[in-house]
Amino acid sequence: MHHHHADGLIHKSPPSVRRLLLALLLPVAVLTVAGLVALWPKGISATSEDIGLPSGLARATVASVDSTACPGGGEQQERVVRCRQATARITSGSDSGSVVRFDAAAGVSALPLREGNRVVLGKDPTSPPSEQYYFVDRQRGRPLLLLGLLFAAVVIALGRKKGVSSLVGLALSLGVLVVFVLPAILEGKNPVIVAAVGASTIMFVALYMSHGFNLPTTTAVLGTISSLWITTGLAFAVVHLAHLSGATSEEAIFVNISVNQINLQGLLLGGIVIGALGVLDDVTITQASAVWEIHLANPALGFKDLYQSALRIGRDHIASTVNTLVLAYAGASLPLLVLFTLAGSSLGTILTGEIVAEEVVRTLVGSIGLVASVPITTGLTAFALTREGSS
Repeated sequence: MHHHHADGLIHKSPPSVRRLLLALLLPVAVLTVAGLVALWPKGISATSEDIGLPSGLARATVASVDSTACPGGGEQQERVVRCRQATARITSGSDSGSVVRFDAAAGVSALPLREGNRVVLGKDPTSPPSEQYYFVDRQRGRPLLLLGLLFAAVVIALGRKKGVSSLVGLALSLGVLVVFVLPAILEGKNPVIVAAVGASTIMFVALYMSHGFNLPTTTAVLGTISSLWITTGLAFAVVHLAHLSGATSEEAIFVNISVNQINLQGLLLGGIVIGALGVLDDVTITQASAVWEIHLANPALGFKDLYQSALRIGRDHIASTVNTLVLAYAGASLPLLVLFTLAGSSLGTILTGEIVAEEVVRTLVGSIGLVASVPITTGLTAFALTREGSS
């Protein structure tokens, strides 16, 4: 019922409101498109072989795992150390159907391989024929595909048409990351600018695809982009003031050595911007919808009363969302925090060490942007609606 009324109000919104929103939105859209054109990747030069990643990957099914005495270790060692060798049948690639042997201990000690396990093997053509294949990872395609289908079914069951459009928006958002953001960063473009343009593109695609071209969505987009600018500026300042290098993870160091034109500090900043966007979308749309619903329930409310009513909802939402953010980052860093605690480090030392400080900055900068998004989006939507009512 509300959506019917909402659509009617949108169609009847006066030209002055439409012109105002368009004047605010158009420069952002033009800059986003210009950024995409200017930064669009020409083609990635680095390959997996260049940077030492496993190549010639093949899927295989483990036929058997044998435990034998390690050769060359002497009689004493042979009784203690056992070597595990696996036999597997290749199920993909040029060697499909052939049976190979590989070391079943390397990289799989935490979760031993068993008969029937589906694995991914790498191939090193320079090794002797009997030792060319080695364990890379387990195959996880089937369970992840089932989980993905369950997720899509749940979203569509509850959201119906909006659920379908939000899934399309999600697919397009991931497409922007894979086709534009990652290749552009690999080509040596500034990660912060690439992330900002990518985040802006994702914002337009995700919000308009999920919620339609209407007044609340447009005010949510404007609230999101304003908060993203605040987040980006603040992240830039704090990362430089705190001397965060972005080189705290093994992956970051590996990338820096392999593809030396990548700016790791910029990569950290870009990650903060894109990470903040995910939560901002949720908060800004919720606020725009809250203002809209309050206005529909009581169209006589003026700007001040409408703004204050919606802001009360926003405060509750922010309180729970910030807590969620902090717990999410703490959960992700739990093994690290346990390690520091075992080492007897004080809380101050743990929090200011670069590895944890990166997560602290990510959380706090994202939360400040989140808090800022509530009054901005609420004010924009309330202003547009009360202008609409008075025209």
